[in-house]
Amino acid sequence: MNIQKQLEVLQDWFQPWERVVVAYSGGVDSSLVAKIAYDVLGENALAVTAVSPSLLPEDLATAQEQAQYIGITHELLFTNELANPNYAANPVNRCYFCKSELHERLKVLIQNYASGQIVDGVNADDERDYRPGIQAARERGVRSPLSELNISKLAVRELSRHLGLPWWDKPAQPCLSSRFPAGEAIDAAKLYRVGRAEQYLRQLGWRVVRVRSLGETARIEIPAEQIVPFVQTMDLPALVSYFQELGFRWVTLDLEGFRSGKLNPPHPVNITD
Repeated sequence: MNIQKQLEVLQDWFQPWERVVVAYSGGVDSSLVAKIAYDVLGENALAVTAVSPSLLPEDLATAQEQAQYIGITHELLFTNELANPNYAANPVNRCYFCKSELHERLKVLIQNYASGQIVDGVNADDERDYRPGIQAARERGVRSPLSELNISKLAVRELSRHLGLPWWDKPAQPCLSSRFPAGEAIDAAKLYRVGRAEQYLRQLGWRVVRVRSLGETARIEIPAEQIVPFVQTMDLPALVSYFQELGFRWVTLDLEGFRSGKLNPPHPVNITD
């Protein structure tokens, strides 16, 4: 299916709805969904971003700028998933509890519409990974137009570029809680620490980067082909000093290189409580 046909099919998907609320993170996927929803439904499309310590302030600012560029009405929903011990303990299905809270609260925004729908930016590729948040969304009636129409991540980027969205090649940026291995408890201070560490590296020009938190150790992941330039050009003592000021004791570099979802379980685990 060519890009124009994919775009038309995606637009048609939104036609039946009176009101659509987009769970909008500001990533490429949810931004495309927000763009199409607004193009089809205008003021009857709403983008909502969950705000909590697991979202970098810089990422929130970017999401706001993108929503303004699209033209869609954008609201913030302040969530408190860290207050849920099932989330803060960081089990393998941590995302289930986060998305459960989010989508229960989003229901309020469509309850007065006979034909209202909550949608998210889950794409066809996401269905092949371990994503307990998807299960939580499905249980609450959330629809995923990209996934339902078998639109892949690559197609999302191609469609975004076709529509002239400047962020079409924006790197994925999952929530900061994904930087911790299952079983390592999460709190606001730890989330702040990894967030500041990653932002430090991005400001130095490393666009695709993760700082995994393993107890007192920070493990930096960058694409494998950038490892040698990183070691050769970085002021390593300054890097270590900054990370230690944040509270890390050791700073390491993952020689395998960046891989999305590296801390995810190797096989799906179906746990809901």
